[in-house]
Amino acid sequence: MSAQAPLAARQIDTAALPVVNVSDLSSSDPARRQAVGETLRRACLDKGFFYCAGHGVPQGLIDTVFAETKALFAQPTEKKMAIEKSLSRCNRGYEVLGGQTLEAGAPPDRKEGFYIGVELPEDDPRVEAGRFNRGPNQWPDDLPGFRPAMVAYFAALQELGSRLMRGLALSLDLDESFFTPYCRDPLTTLRLLHYPPQRADAEEGEKGAGAHTDFGGLTILLQDQVGGLQVYDEEGEFWIHADPIPGTFVCNLGDLIQRWTNRRYRSNLHRVVNASGRERYSVPFFHVGNPDYEVRCIPTCLKEGDVPLYAPITVEEHLQAMYRKTYA
Repeated sequence: MSAQAPLAARQIDTAALPVVNVSDLSSSDPARRQAVGETLRRACLDKGFFYCAGHGVPQGLIDTVFAETKALFAQPTEKKMAIEKSLSRCNRGYEVLGGQTLEAGAPPDRKEGFYIGVELPEDDPRVEAGRFNRGPNQWPDDLPGFRPAMVAYFAALQELGSRLMRGLALSLDLDESFFTPYCRDPLTTLRLLHYPPQRADAEEGEKGAGAHTDFGGLTILLQDQVGGLQVYDEEGEFWIHADPIPGTFVCNLGDLIQRWTNRRYRSNLHRVVNASGRERYSVPFFHVGNPDYEVRCIPTCLKEGDVPLYAPITVEEHLQAMYRKTYA
């Protein structure tokens, strides 16, 4: 995909990205859970993107998260820079506009962000050992509702992510608990993002977020009603709009799922182009598992005569490589 590809995308029926009601993943009836797995299989074999309905996360909590996100980014620059992520040993806190380049060869992304991870004190053995992305979060000191809202939302999305991983196991005809060791002691990350409107005098190829695949296992995206997310249709070789649908998250598979399944399930290209003329906010949750877990090809994903396309790699090794690539 060229870095200079046009920024336009097609407006097509949202059925191109299926809506999957996942409420039955909490059912005590195995048949109902398996039915969700089969629906997920169809979505994952297509573009690896789907709208997640029936997720159970309270709308009140979602509304609060958006309100606190907007309040954070509305703060003066000096307030945000006081908790800038270079002040953290574990990549937590505020990220300046243009701080990341997701698409090789393109200008820096037109977004500012904020990283939140699993909260660990300085005397935790994992922190003292200097493990990747392990440590305490940075929090704004004058937004009293910010930390409680994000902690509550982080916990809700952690549970939803583990539930969806059970659904993905069922979709692959695996035992429902297959991904449970991966989900223990995870490196999950919550990221708050603000996208200013696309500039009229933008550099060629400039976008809110350049074309990329996600690093981890599963991404659960909360987006506002502004729109701007575009998903690549590999078969048709064009971009499509993933317009917001109230009451849903947009979920997509990350690079680790692609490695596990030997590309049976794809980690699909996507980007953000905020052509709305308005401010855009989104909150992706990256469900990334245990750093010591070794991801290797699932044998049942190999057809006769196939060989694994990827060497085994730990979650931590993979993430470190991806951070070096996009923050070079």
